[in-house]
Amino acid sequence: MSTVTVHFVSSDGEQTVTAKASEGDNLLSVAQIHDQPLEGTCEGQMACSTCHVIVDAADFAKLPEASEMEEDMLDLAAGARRTSRLACQIDLTTELDGLTVHIPIESHNMQNI
Repeated sequence: MSTVTVHFVSSDGEQTVTAKASEGDNLLSVAQIHDQPLEGTCEGQMACSTCHVIVDAADFAKLPEASEMEEDMLDLAAGARRTSRLACQIDLTTELDGLTVHIPIESHNMQNI
């Protein structure tokens, strides 16, 4: 199984956490393992937008298109942008090696409070 590198940029842009994951791992799980503030309240069932990330523009085209259901959830996400996605809907592939995602400033993991 191949290794995939993901870069998580903090909401203030001051810190980057680089994570190693396996091909097939889910981005939300990788983020949570590496203590990123993505709550994932619905545990990947696409019933919330608490795992909203902003994908670096250079990487956005590498992702499969968002489903209509994901787009609907992104409409509810605070601070959503053109390159916003739900981390629970991104399964890592070798094509995504080096993926950079930004944590929105509006992200708060209420499980850590």
